[in-house]
Amino acid sequence: MKFLITGAAGFVGSNLADRLLSLGHDVVAYDNFSTGQQQFVAQALRSPRYRLVRADLLDRDALCQAMSGVEFVFHLAANADVRFGTQRRRRDLEQNTVATWNVLESMHECGVRRVAFSSTGSVYGEPHVFPTPENCPFPVQTSFYGASKLAAEGLIQAYCEGCGIQGYIFRFVSILGERYSHGHVFDFYKQLTQHPDTLHVLGNGKQRKSYLYVQDCIDAMLLAIEKADAKLNVFNLGTDEYCRVDDSIGWICEHLRLNPKLTYSGGERGWVGDSPFILLDCQSIRSLGWLPRLSIKTALTRTLEFLEINPWLQIRAADLPATAPSLEQDFPKSLV
Repeated sequence: MKFLITGAAGFVGSNLADRLLSLGHDVVAYDNFSTGQQQFVAQALRSPRYRLVRADLLDRDALCQAMSGVEFVFHLAANADVRFGTQRRRRDLEQNTVATWNVLESMHECGVRRVAFSSTGSVYGEPHVFPTPENCPFPVQTSFYGASKLAAEGLIQAYCEGCGIQGYIFRFVSILGERYSHGHVFDFYKQLTQHPDTLHVLGNGKQRKSYLYVQDCIDAMLLAIEKADAKLNVFNLGTDEYCRVDDSIGWICEHLRLNPKLTYSGGERGWVGDSPFILLDCQSIRSLGWLPRLSIKTALTRTLEFLEINPWLQIRAADLPATAPSLEQDFPKSLV
């Protein structure tokens, strides 16, 4: 099968591309490299079944050309910076919602009928039901990121109803693993490598979060598109456990053998849109036979090991040298 992946040079997208190639599929990788990394696609570029398109999703002409011969779209590209959403409101609208419309309209024009979308548990805002199921009543949206993703979900639903498209919406918890380069685990690790004696934490450290290992996430998505055959399929993707931010700090410090002084900004939320408790009900995807293989702590440890052997990731993409070090020990062989 021929797949198009948007955000293919990013964390989840590049891992997905490598997995699809290993299964014998063809991949068209689409990325504007605003946050994607050239090093993440180095392995895939060696395959004759992989084609990289450097373009933005707001460029409809480039997107339509990339769709040629494609049978399935994984739409993973997004602005995922929840923390600064109130300062960059237009970015969420353009890169998450408008970009999704462009993907769907290009699919419609090119006759591509199947799409999978990386949504987020943030669309539930601050729910009152835990674990939170897919049919939970939606409360007031608390972040521009979540609102933009929910709007994108609505567009996908409308195209499924009106244009004969089959959709798969995956509401992720936070993802950890190889090629992870954004989020609080990365921020804590970076702080501690720069000044190992102190660590500043946004919020009170008691926020309860759920995480999922990237290869477990990919397993779930591929299983769903194989077995679920409704017009519209919506799945939460996460684990049945959660940890407090302070727990994750303890695991990071234990791994690094550090005992820093902790300071807190205070409050239940680290920023506007930071949900104090995230735990998704994943019975729908489990009913297809999926189970995550790694615990949150093990996934976090894998992430730290990857960051340790790839220190260049701490440098902003814009400052990377033309030939950054190649990735080492990229995939655990037992999970590919």
